[in-house]
Amino acid sequence: MSLAIDTAPVLRGLAEGIPQDWPRLAAYLSQHGLELRTDPPPRQFAGGLANLNYLVLLNGSEAVLRRPPPGELPPGAYDMSREFRIVSSLSQSLELVPRAIHLCKDPQVLGAPFQIQEYRRGCAVRGDTLPAALLEVPDIGPRLSRTLIDTLVRIHRVDPVKAGLGELGRPQGFLSRTVEGWIKRVTLAADPQPPTIAMLSGWLRDNCVADASPVLIHNDLKLDNLLLDGATLEPVAVLDWDQCTRGDALFDLATTLSYWVEPGDPEGVQRLRQLPTARYGFLSRRQAAEAYAAATGADLSGFRFHRVLALYKLAGIFYQLHARYRQGATHDPRYAGFGRIADGVMEFAALVACGSLF
Repeated sequence: MSLAIDTAPVLRGLAEGIPQDWPRLAAYLSQHGLELRTDPPPRQFAGGLANLNYLVLLNGSEAVLRRPPPGELPPGAYDMSREFRIVSSLSQSLELVPRAIHLCKDPQVLGAPFQIQEYRRGCAVRGDTLPAALLEVPDIGPRLSRTLIDTLVRIHRVDPVKAGLGELGRPQGFLSRTVEGWIKRVTLAADPQPPTIAMLSGWLRDNCVADASPVLIHNDLKLDNLLLDGATLEPVAVLDWDQCTRGDALFDLATTLSYWVEPGDPEGVQRLRQLPTARYGFLSRRQAAEAYAAATGADLSGFRFHRVLALYKLAGIFYQLHARYRQGATHDPRYAGFGRIADGVMEFAALVACGSLF
């Protein structure tokens, strides 16, 4: 079945985006043999809650400029140099990774380090509603479910050593270090702190499982980080590699499933609206996990721990984003309700921890 899905980029209006000093950038890039078109000025991509991404015309071709958000940032977060190194290496081994073009470490140019990557045109599914054109595709929910899981499997099958990323991250002690790191971040960001935080912090420490053999993990794979061909719906690109590392594959699966809301889930987690999985016949979380296990041979017997840790991390991310709003680092009205969303995710994680839900 050949489709005709619109793959045009979804961009913010010039008045809606966060402006950059485009003339200064053009002068800098010209010193590196790169010509930036500034008339009309580049525009920011719609969506996204963290890094700022802009569609730029560079040497006559479309490209993506990517930089951290403004304001004070968590230590180690939004590391442009690290992501650029990952993309530069991984694009040689995995065709779904856009090519790296340029890295600038000098914050004097745009106020922060930035990178430029290849732009690939494709359809991205954002939020909890499918584009109208996709509603006409038979079995679209199961199809997109399998696409997400199959893409995760493809990433996990990449040999990090052959990809030039054999030294990436610290896979030994990955899960216990992730537990302690997110307990610290949540404690700093959440204000006020609901009692579920202390309860789940203790649960994670008491139930931490042993690390499996490390694989390359994306750490944030969902449909808005996956571009699809407009005619075939086959993946053409996986985006946002800033959290990529070597670690436990089941944690990567659990991260994807942390966004995977089902029709009967509590109202608190329904507010996430990150994936359209509560409608359109998507696989359940359990079915998706079992599909991954069938493809990889993974043992899901200790998967509850990975699920709770991924949900705890997701709540922590929303607490951090809400803290940026409280501190005045962003005035985006979407951020005002992120503390409430984080509380709902924590409550849901507690239900998973006690075995009430998968």
